[in-house]
Amino acid sequence: MEMDIDSACKPKDEEKAKGKPIAAILVGAPGSGKSTFCENVMRGSSRPWVRVCQDTINNGKSGTKPQCLKSAAASLKEGKSVFIDRCNLDKEQRVDFVNLGGPEVEVHAVVLDLPAKLSISRIVKRTGHEGNLQGGKAAAVVNRMLQNKELPKLSEGFSRITFCRNETDVDAAVKTYTAVGPLDTLPHGCFGQKDPNAKTQLGIMRFLKRLHETNARDSVPSQLTEEKGPCGKTQETVSSSSGMASQKIKVSEDMAPGSISHDESDIPTLAFPSISTVDFQFDLEKASDVIVGKVEEFMDKLGNARLVLVDLTERSKILSLVRAKAAEKKIDSKRFFTFIGDICQLYTKGGLCCNVIANAANWRLKPGGGGVNAAIFNAGGPALEAATKEQARSLLPGNALVVPLPSTSPLYSKEGVTHVIHVLGPNMNPRRPNCLDNDYVKGCKVLEDAYSSLFKGFLSIANTQVKVPRSSGSILSGPSKLEDEISGTKTKTWAPCLQALYNIAMQPEKHNKQVLEASDDVVVLNDIYPKAKQHLLVLARIKGLDTLADARKEHLPLLMTMHEVGLRWVDKFVGEDASLVFRLGYHSVC
Repeated sequence: MEMDIDSACKPKDEEKAKGKPIAAILVGAPGSGKSTFCENVMRGSSRPWVRVCQDTINNGKSGTKPQCLKSAAASLKEGKSVFIDRCNLDKEQRVDFVNLGGPEVEVHAVVLDLPAKLSISRIVKRTGHEGNLQGGKAAAVVNRMLQNKELPKLSEGFSRITFCRNETDVDAAVKTYTAVGPLDTLPHGCFGQKDPNAKTQLGIMRFLKRLHETNARDSVPSQLTEEKGPCGKTQETVSSSSGMASQKIKVSEDMAPGSISHDESDIPTLAFPSISTVDFQFDLEKASDVIVGKVEEFMDKLGNARLVLVDLTERSKILSLVRAKAAEKKIDSKRFFTFIGDICQLYTKGGLCCNVIANAANWRLKPGGGGVNAAIFNAGGPALEAATKEQARSLLPGNALVVPLPSTSPLYSKEGVTHVIHVLGPNMNPRRPNCLDNDYVKGCKVLEDAYSSLFKGFLSIANTQVKVPRSSGSILSGPSKLEDEISGTKTKTWAPCLQALYNIAMQPEKHNKQVLEASDDVVVLNDIYPKAKQHLLVLARIKGLDTLADARKEHLPLLMTMHEVGLRWVDKFVGEDASLVFRLGYHSVC
């Protein structure tokens, strides 16, 4: 009887919907398969569909959003259904297309929220793309867009949202839309979430691993956390962890695809500009020979450390020259590559984690003068200038000066830079001091010395090992030196960020500003690189539990305690803002 009542009531509402054209807004990064989705549906559907694509809207060429809106409106008015084939990754980009709806138009969203590494792997391989968005440059665009994505929600004005998290979901969505006939309608609501009402998503999240555990499958970066949950709700993260934050990696067109791992925060990395080639006007061909020669010379000494040559512009000739010459010499592209970006904002703007940056300094070691020197001193703030003065007041060509960066410097707190290395190269500009008057025999020798000094300074930092004694303390504790000598293994070392977390876990009373909660078992603090509005770390204080793989049956009480602490903080935050959606998980490797 209830079935009969339902069926009797629904037609009044659904009848109005029958025959309505659909404006289906595709949401997804380049490479997520939006165009393929449209083509597959249109190929088999009996409903008249029109694909509106900004890459081809202007007589087969790239056009504008207003052109897309005009074309979509005209097709809907004719009774045709429309696929809006644009990225539409934030609410602002979608709102005008949502407004195309009304009493006579159904507005849907089809979200192709596939793993970033899949989209990037597709985009670096594809050729002949109608919008010419392909290769390494496009990969950088994908990663940048995904960092700011905002998943759609029904409150924006959608009657139906379909979330596709993998290729199986996409295939199912294609079948669903292909089967919609001219007079058919689809149920309203959100489809594809695991649990749209859950405040906490539980599971083990794989965040970071050390370089020696990286293999070919990790060659393309992936987005490991999402800042938006189902239907666009803000998704926060409370990570029960040994203390490492996940990283966002920008793939530049100057990186060989797959040249960097997505888990890189503990890899010692030096980012350096081309020395002497801008204001000092050194010949680019000769400079590139020196750079590649010195990099090749230091490769065997780097270990797991990396060197990154940085420039601001895609049109950089020095990057092109160095990249080509490094490839000829078969230099390992995982340990040396070029990168497009601001050397002062490599992490916050590009997702590249560098603990050391080089400054193309002047001989007075003073701020100003324009270029890289002015930018780095400005970004480093008064703390960098004061620390530099403590080390030296001047610098001779061919030399470098390592300056530990105080924690009060914005470069330290925002970018994770622990050291700045000032380096001075040769000058070929007659308007600058110590001009060599085009003496490239001497000039190349000075430039070689400059890069040697720079790389040696970096190695002195990278090779500094922080030995953590074994004790009854943190999850970060490693084996003692005596135990290492007996077992024949090396003493465990930790990156500066891990060491800092170890110190907090061991002596939380000395870090009152960072610690939110402390007990005999755990310490709770805010993640220094938050991936969400509320992103906490729960650090275990027990020896021998260095990774999730170390967890044994006897550790269950500790894990349950960590879990309970996380849930308690979730309850606190949800009590303050009921719209928040949380995810709780463990770092699988530290």
